[in-house]
Amino acid sequence: MVGDTLERVKSGINGMDEMMQGGFAFPSTVLVAGSAGTGKTTFALQFLARGVRDGEQGLFFTTLSEPTQWMLRFVTHFTFIDKDSFGKQIKYVDLGPVLRKDRDPDILLKYIDDQIAEHMPQRIVIDPISVIGNMIKGDYRMFLYDLANHLKNWRAVSIMTGEVLPNEPYPVEISYIVDTVVLLSLGLTSEGTRRKYLEILKMRGTQHTTGQHLMDVSRDGITVTVGLK
Repeated sequence: MVGDTLERVKSGINGMDEMMQGGFAFPSTVLVAGSAGTGKTTFALQFLARGVRDGEQGLFFTTLSEPTQWMLRFVTHFTFIDKDSFGKQIKYVDLGPVLRKDRDPDILLKYIDDQIAEHMPQRIVIDPISVIGNMIKGDYRMFLYDLANHLKNWRAVSIMTGEVLPNEPYPVEISYIVDTVVLLSLGLTSEGTRRKYLEILKMRGTQHTTGQHLMDVSRDGITVTVGLK
């Protein structure tokens, strides 16, 4: 794009790069927020899978203590998933044991930093970030501020997924800290069926497409159709 001086990486989400001048700014932090079933983890995995195709290292932090094999059971039907990439181009790290052993946010931040320093990823996912607030001691907002600053110091695009509460559009505690906020939502059509939508709420340094746009999830992953609502 003319006038765009930011380095960018492809999102891996079909139809989304055209909405944001070619991709996510590199490096940057991204919040992908939505209620249950809107596609947050699929979004994150599709983002990491694109990195594998582009020769980039990915790092997937889970906070829900799911073993890799359990997660893979539910995602291997996607055509973009290469099971052989897990443990190699995509490293999977469980934060659950750290959170259960010691609820000190400084220890958690150091552990995350140590993992990033070991693997040197260009793409990072923390899925979901929203459960940590109930698991750490101290000020959750300060932890999020420190985490975002730590992530920005690494040469990576970092996606954090956030579960939203009823009538809450996004987790407000982290939305003001990150560079980009992507909202995934469900809506009822006039026929009574549920459809999924994607909206880029904010994106620093980017003339991004605004408004809700129809999002479909198939075996090929998430596809956004700009202009269809």
